[in-house]
Amino acid sequence: MFEQTFKNIDDILYKDAGADSELDYIEQTSWVLFLRYLDQLESEKADEAALEGKEYQYILDEQFRWPNWAMPKTTDGKLDHHKAMTGPDLVQFVDLKLFPYLASFKQKAIDNPKSIEYKIGEIFSELNNKIKSGYNLREIIEMTDELPFGSSKDKHELSHLYETKIKNMGNAGRNGGQYYTPRPLIRAIIEVLNPQVGERIYDAACGSAGFLCEAYAYIYDRMEKNTANLKTLQEYTLYGKEKKNLAYIIGVMNMILHGIEAPNIIHTNTLTENIRDIQEKDRYNVILANPPFGGKERKEVQQNFDIKTGETASLFLQHFIKSLKAGGRAGIVIKNTFLSNADNASVSLRKHLLESCNLHTILDMPAGTFLGAGVKTVVLIFTKGEPTKKIWYYQCVPGRSLGKTSPLNDDDLKEFKQLQKTKADSDNSWTVDVSSINTSNYDLSVKNPNGKVEQTFRSMDEILAEMEALDEETSEILNGIKEMFS
Repeated sequence: MFEQTFKNIDDILYKDAGADSELDYIEQTSWVLFLRYLDQLESEKADEAALEGKEYQYILDEQFRWPNWAMPKTTDGKLDHHKAMTGPDLVQFVDLKLFPYLASFKQKAIDNPKSIEYKIGEIFSELNNKIKSGYNLREIIEMTDELPFGSSKDKHELSHLYETKIKNMGNAGRNGGQYYTPRPLIRAIIEVLNPQVGERIYDAACGSAGFLCEAYAYIYDRMEKNTANLKTLQEYTLYGKEKKNLAYIIGVMNMILHGIEAPNIIHTNTLTENIRDIQEKDRYNVILANPPFGGKERKEVQQNFDIKTGETASLFLQHFIKSLKAGGRAGIVIKNTFLSNADNASVSLRKHLLESCNLHTILDMPAGTFLGAGVKTVVLIFTKGEPTKKIWYYQCVPGRSLGKTSPLNDDDLKEFKQLQKTKADSDNSWTVDVSSINTSNYDLSVKNPNGKVEQTFRSMDEILAEMEALDEETSEILNGIKEMFS
């Protein structure tokens, strides 16, 4: 039912003059879904209050509640066509009354940014209704109203389909793809780091909140289910920051659909924060992230960091190291060129990482892991507070070309998760003693001494992705050389 409803909504948005791409489809679906979810949440809380003999204080004023503006119904539960707005009247109400009212919650709840009231205000401050036809909007509202939100099974199915929509955004161009890290990779990183209830978990570039959602599921499945643990997991465990409007909205919605009532995601550019101001109270036990790479930050932003560089991912890595508690663990996805870039900033950052943290594991991912990204990545897994003595490398070799029709799956990382426990050597894994690393450049490149040489026939997608990655690497090296002489 869910899948067909999502497809039908996309078909309507495709015909509408205001929605142009997959990015618009998920944005517009998200705000309607959010208000439908909010109505379900308020209804459940009102029922709970009634059972306790209390009166529930609704978040929304009466005229802005879903049953009044979106789906007024007759006594037999059918849409009341005399009260239900449609056509230009509906669009006018949404654009001129509903959205401004919801946006005003940001100021009303400014003292409590963790509250759902503040999240409502922040989401609708950043959104516009792009659905131009009120008749199309009426159809979308009616379809959304039929979606069941009640049981955990319903929410699980809905969250799974929402994840699929996020994944499909990668087909809408580079901006869409950056929001999606393959879930098998996220699950493998989380399994290695093994977060526990009571620990604070952080992603400073959370995108669609994939790491936070998977961390929630991992902890929830393994913890003792009691009131204290559930409250801790809901309110004091998962923290995120996100710069981009659409990614922020999708991240909040994704966490809500995964069962987190008021997600602790802040809409901000993390890199504008001075890392020298980070204090112990601001630090985390676990950091999980796939920060954007390839971006360039302005000189004034670079002043917030000890190691000056325009490369976004390198600035984020400094932020992560500083934000970890002593003994804290991190799993960071980063472009593989970070391991060998020869510019001063990259060399200094690798030295800093090795001296301040135990970089015990480097997971080398194959081309095609990130659909359409055209880059190869590695995962840095480290613990803060002691220097690195040995690095265990694992090279993921799925035995096929990864791509749209053959994406990364959990089995591709099964051997990694098993061998990582003891850091055993194999055809795909080996250990490097840090004392053997050249301290003039701290080159940490992946060079498998045990790998078998195999001749494989690569797909055209893989060849083109590698060519694109080489172009980006060349540009990066040239920029590094320019920085050295500037």
